[in-house]
Amino acid sequence: MKPRNSSEGSDVETVSASVPGCVHTDLMASGIIPDPYLADNETLTSWIGHSGWIYRCEIPGLNAADGRTDLVFEGLDTFAEVRLNGTLIGGTTSMFTTLRIDVTEHLPLESNLLEIRFEAPYAKAMARQNAIGSMPNPYDEPYPHVRKTASNFGWDWGPTLVTAGIWKPVYLETWAAARIASVIPTVTVDDGAGRVSAQVNLQRQSPSAGELHVEISLDGRTFSAAVAGEEQSITIPIELASPELWWPRGYGEPNTYSLVVSLLSANGAMLDGWERQIGFRTVEIDATPDGDGSPFTILVNGVPIFVKGANWIPDDCFPARVGQARYVDRLEQAVAANVNFVRVWGGGNYESDEFFDIADQLGILVAQDFLFACAAYPETAELLAEVESEVRENVTRLSSHPSLVLWFGGNENMWGYEDWEWKPVLGDRKWGSKYYLDLLPSLLSELDPTRPYWPNSPYSGSPDVHPNDPAHGSSHVWDVWNTEDYGAYRNWRPRFVAEFGYQAPASYSTLLEAVGGEELRPESPILQHHQKALDGEAKLQRGLDDHFPPIDSFDDWLFATQLNQARAITTGIEHFRALQPLCMGTVLWQLNDCWPALSWSVIDSAARLKPSWYALRRAYAERIITIQPFEGSLALVAINDSDEHWRFETFVRRTDFAGSVLAEQFFEIHVGPRSNSRVKLDSVLCGAENPTRELVVADTGGLRATWFFQNDKDLDYPTPSYTTTMTQEETGVRVNVTANSFLRDLAIFADRVDPKATVDDMLVTLLPGEHSTFFIHTASNEPERFGRAPVLRSANDLKLGSRKQ
Repeated sequence: MKPRNSSEGSDVETVSASVPGCVHTDLMASGIIPDPYLADNETLTSWIGHSGWIYRCEIPGLNAADGRTDLVFEGLDTFAEVRLNGTLIGGTTSMFTTLRIDVTEHLPLESNLLEIRFEAPYAKAMARQNAIGSMPNPYDEPYPHVRKTASNFGWDWGPTLVTAGIWKPVYLETWAAARIASVIPTVTVDDGAGRVSAQVNLQRQSPSAGELHVEISLDGRTFSAAVAGEEQSITIPIELASPELWWPRGYGEPNTYSLVVSLLSANGAMLDGWERQIGFRTVEIDATPDGDGSPFTILVNGVPIFVKGANWIPDDCFPARVGQARYVDRLEQAVAANVNFVRVWGGGNYESDEFFDIADQLGILVAQDFLFACAAYPETAELLAEVESEVRENVTRLSSHPSLVLWFGGNENMWGYEDWEWKPVLGDRKWGSKYYLDLLPSLLSELDPTRPYWPNSPYSGSPDVHPNDPAHGSSHVWDVWNTEDYGAYRNWRPRFVAEFGYQAPASYSTLLEAVGGEELRPESPILQHHQKALDGEAKLQRGLDDHFPPIDSFDDWLFATQLNQARAITTGIEHFRALQPLCMGTVLWQLNDCWPALSWSVIDSAARLKPSWYALRRAYAERIITIQPFEGSLALVAINDSDEHWRFETFVRRTDFAGSVLAEQFFEIHVGPRSNSRVKLDSVLCGAENPTRELVVADTGGLRATWFFQNDKDLDYPTPSYTTTMTQEETGVRVNVTANSFLRDLAIFADRVDPKATVDDMLVTLLPGEHSTFFIHTASNEPERFGRAPVLRSANDLKLGSRKQ
């Protein structure tokens, strides 16, 4: 690999390239550039996106006899010419489509020179932009003009790393007579019977290749049909009498069946094969208007699903580094946090089959955005053709996956057009509505007619209603974080929240590796380089000022910002869940990170769990209790997201920090399946005699709900006092903490002792005399370090400030 037409300082000549990969990873491997994830090295690599690149390799000559040989590129990023022995044989202008080239007549030599020439991404994007004018977008970048990962050009959680290269597998494929070009299995369930309409699309070596046979096997049964000499496609119907249905997590088993397609010659010789796991299930969106507006309720197999979701961004800026193991780890972390729905966001990529295979197996519902994000998109003939091509390919590729339950037309484009002052800039230019309201639904009606489509997120279901009206359809809640304290979540009554979230830094060990110990200061320019949100530092500080006294150390700043994120998530989700069935889904922004950042993620780029992950797990649990403001008072809300009735008894208590019960009320509560129960608390519980030293507590079956009358900065926390006992075990350390004083949000930051350590729980509130046990998976043989600051923390510490030093 070598650069070409580079206009910005590089002395790169030729380096080894890994495929799949990209220019950045190859330059790092060769020691030419530093890791752009570390310090502020990102700024040293900006020239890469302004440079052209050539990939070269030798490939052997092939004699395909009577067959055909194709050179297949599953993904080229992005503007590429393919040359073989100096002859131009093909090219691409989109990152999201496969390029297949017949090279049967181009491999005559014993050794052949293959070149892939990549044009500088910025040059091509800017040329298109200059032809029609810039299109509104939040980062003043040219990404709307090209079919390339939008977040390559920087986002409010990620770096600007404009990639180029062979980002998906490339191979030679030899075949004869015919091959299976694609299979589209349309799966339905009617009156308990499972039906598959399998459309098998063929590519023939010549139009007169003769009769072929297609066989389809499903659940031990085989169906076959002949394909006449010139036919390129055949659809075979299949029926199973009573298949086991595919269900999302918490509602049943994610049952799948192997669907096998074989292409045979007239004499029965095997020509090609295709195999996928499919699942029988129905999915629809209930958006029928009601007295509160219009809902957005996902029904699977006719059952309304309360969505406990999280948004997914690319898990690495360099996607070739994300493989099966990484997908398993990340999606299992989502499942462990009780997530049942993941939305693949539209500024990233069409996710891989490995991603969807794992979601199929885990019973995770997935919504895939089409790749439009936060911008006005041109409707040029060139871009329309590129979009149609990518949509046809990726819808066909993903349509077999039962976990894929919803297509979104894009992210915040329709909202942006309405509210973000685009109209004066655009004038009479088109801005993308043709994609969302015409092209995409038209293609889906042809290729994927049984899966719901929603034109954008957010969208209210009608062009006549504001796209982010919370009473209609899906909405995004961003006044919290941008301008409001997280308590303002309780002012919203949305039908489905597709985005909401709050920022916090990555884990200590992740930041230490990324910026170095000397830069672990909130005001550090190197640390702030990893904060990409507009006024992000000021917004974090506003949140601290609203809740905590002045922070005077990095350790306290890190703990307080992470604690604020966890509490914001808890506040939002518990409120939205308490509104069920008015609200039927919450999709947190965001699950994961692509680099070490100060961001909205609950899992950082090193796969470490922030305190907010534990808050998410608790808030998304199958059964929770929460204390909520209600009619000028307080109410205890019990939420049961299971198929079983839930009956329990509890005393709700108002106590002081010393543990004395000042008032109490007994409740016997019955909650039906998939429903909530709300009981209003007596006034003796809702009003504090000394609001700085009191709280309301409810407990049942290991669940605890609390309500404080003041923010931390106004609470008179006692100096934290506790007794710890550490027990070394074969796989880690067990830490028992007994509270001698009231302790709020007790946490163990195990990675500060061992960067590979994980802890099983976090953010536990204890009354005097209570205890909690934490298990830390670690190889450390210094168990005593887990029992003292800055590893063992509580919110009480933040009130003490410098007095605790």
